[in-house]
Amino acid sequence: MDAIVSFFRNYVAWLTIPEFTVTDILEIIIIAYAFYHIILWIKDTRAWMLLKGMLLLGLIFLAAVLLEMNVVLWVFRNAMVVGIVALVVIFQPELRGALEQLGRKNILGTLASFDSQKAKNERYSEKSIQSIVKAVYDMARVKTGALIVVEKNIQCREYERTGIPIDSEISSQLIINIFEHNTPLHDGAVLLRDNRIVAATCYLPLSNNLEVSKELGTRHRAGLGISEVSDSLTIIVSEETGFVSLASDGKLYRKVDADTLQLRLAEAARRNPDEKKIKWWKGRRKK
Repeated sequence: MDAIVSFFRNYVAWLTIPEFTVTDILEIIIIAYAFYHIILWIKDTRAWMLLKGMLLLGLIFLAAVLLEMNVVLWVFRNAMVVGIVALVVIFQPELRGALEQLGRKNILGTLASFDSQKAKNERYSEKSIQSIVKAVYDMARVKTGALIVVEKNIQCREYERTGIPIDSEISSQLIINIFEHNTPLHDGAVLLRDNRIVAATCYLPLSNNLEVSKELGTRHRAGLGISEVSDSLTIIVSEETGFVSLASDGKLYRKVDADTLQLRLAEAARRNPDEKKIKWWKGRRKK
């Protein structure tokens, strides 16, 4: 009996629940709320790719410590300060956008509906996909130039601010009307996000890829450029030929047919990255 009492006194007695005060509970809520929105911000911007790169560098640093690689450790120590400054400069638009969202956010409303968008299984409904496909090939038939950015995980808020807010449901009639010649909104790109047309006349970054064919104009270079800085799927309709092209992951795919476009949009609509990917490359691929 004495041995049991001694065991609990030496090894279990310290496992006591600490006393909680109202201040402690408020601190836990504030820290959890901040971490939750930081994770959302990382997931919805290019910072997610940065985070994966930092994890890789962390593994290299750990290996250098374990293997006593003094030169590698010296490089890490001297590059740390410069790297932090470079990250602030590179991600300045995303940091500014995050602070702006924080200023506009309804905190009580957010706590009441804790990320309701996350519960959705699809970004784009079947109706939205059909509307996009119909609009694209109706415009291609009459050679109406168009540039449509279909967002996936990374939100293009930096480029959304360069356009005019629309915030409307996706419909083929509205998309065709936006790109109609001699209308105020036809110049620039349309940005789609979660079954909504969020903005029109958006200015996109041009690709610096020297391998892009010289016969392609600014519209194709802009579609390729946005695919290089985000994971979006960009649809380009040529005003000269009426051909439909797709830009994804920094690559340009030309002469895409309607079935291929529908399959690619269905793939982009899924939020779960573990689902089986669809083989879609039917058209001729040209960088």
